[in-house]
Amino acid sequence: MAIYVVMEPPRGRAGADEIYVRDGFHWIGFLLPLVWLLWNRLWIETVVLLAVMLGLGVLGETSGSAEMMVGGMTILISIYIGLEGSALRIWALRRRGYAERGVVEAGNRADAELRYLSGRTEDEAVDQRPLPPIREGTASSSTAGNEPELGLFGYPGRT
Repeated sequence: MAIYVVMEPPRGRAGADEIYVRDGFHWIGFLLPLVWLLWNRLWIETVVLLAVMLGLGVLGETSGSAEMMVGGMTILISIYIGLEGSALRIWALRRRGYAERGVVEAGNRADAELRYLSGRTEDEAVDQRPLPPIREGTASSSTAGNEPELGLFGYPGRT
């Protein structure tokens, strides 16, 4: 079973649905990191990846002894995109105004959507309960006189 992070759109967007981001290794992100970033509309991350890859290419051309290092760095970058691709996608969605609303464990995206939406109705019912009224003067920040206190809260007469 996979873990899905539920990202809800900003309140002002009409007709926008939640986005379910699967947490885990992305093989396409590992094999074709540039294509995966473009497919998921991660524009800033794509520009950074291109700059790093071009920099590694220039480093490989200028110094003949650094070919192994450049190849190793390219593989490490691909592994990073494969492992942390979901986190990059979540960060990009946060920049666009989306908010994390939950984490769901499910076998596929359709099951994740069903689980989230079925649990959401219960959460909304809990959130709509009225809060009890606040009564003034019930909590005291310090005890009167030199009475002993226990811990952070004042319990007069208890040691």
